[in-house]
Amino acid sequence: MSAIEVAGLTKDYGDVLANDDVTFDVESGEIFGYLGPNGAGKTTTIRTLMGLQSPTDGTATVLGADIRSESELVAAKQRIGYLPANPAFDETATGEEVLDLHASLKGDQRREELLELFDPPLERPIRDYSTGNVQKLGLVQAFMHDPDLVVMDEPTSGLDPLLQRRFNEFVRSERDRGTTVFLSSHVLSEVRQICDRVGIIRGGRIVTVESVADLLGRSGKSVTLRVAGHVERDAVDLPGAHDLVVERVDVPDDDGRVTEVSFTYTGDVNELADIIAGFDLLEFGVEEAPLEDVFMRFYGDEEGTA
Repeated sequence: MSAIEVAGLTKDYGDVLANDDVTFDVESGEIFGYLGPNGAGKTTTIRTLMGLQSPTDGTATVLGADIRSESELVAAKQRIGYLPANPAFDETATGEEVLDLHASLKGDQRREELLELFDPPLERPIRDYSTGNVQKLGLVQAFMHDPDLVVMDEPTSGLDPLLQRRFNEFVRSERDRGTTVFLSSHVLSEVRQICDRVGIIRGGRIVTVESVADLLGRSGKSVTLRVAGHVERDAVDLPGAHDLVVERVDVPDDDGRVTEVSFTYTGDVNELADIIAGFDLLEFGVEEAPLEDVFMRFYGDEEGTA
């Protein structure tokens, strides 16, 4: 059975359709990234999965519990860790007191291990915490009862690069222990490093659900050419070439002209080879395109809705 099953989930606020027939599943023991820019509908899905709001239509199960059943979801939450976006704790309490409260509700058998890893300043009141320290405390409370499933909304927000790396390593090790991790993010480098599969949401609707490996395969290759002489744009405007840039440069060759060409290529490599064979190449480079490129082809310049 999947750890999370979402079927036709819809949330209509009247003036905004935040989730529109959202359907996907998260397999037990995988890291699933829920990907989209701010405002695409990620937090709406997460809040609905956690029972913080009811769907307008459709449903979902979390560890087999129907999110529309309060009693089922309350029982399941003993096995779920949750880190919301911008976690809010009682500002008058110390970090220690916050963790004591959570421990009384769900246990804390891994508390010391996680404190050593993330090291929030437990003796200080929350009002004196930086954003990063609040996030570190939130990570400890999300994992300290050794949950089967952890749901996190932008979990590395506010963490410095060292802590982000530590978090990535920790999450991968949790996956290897059998923990299921569902996290939302708009940080593509993070998703690329830790996720097994991703779901991309745009304007409240799922655009695609696929493995990170397949998504990287569709991102194609970054191609750069340095060509002697003048190159017309039409000469390299072939199917599968995206974000084409053709520029003359001021470094002369024997003919007095050099053209630099760059694009992301997702087409037939034989067609690309045929095109390149017709150029007088000075330099030629091919490397894996960044995940950001395929992401932008899903989104363009459009913004999400909720």
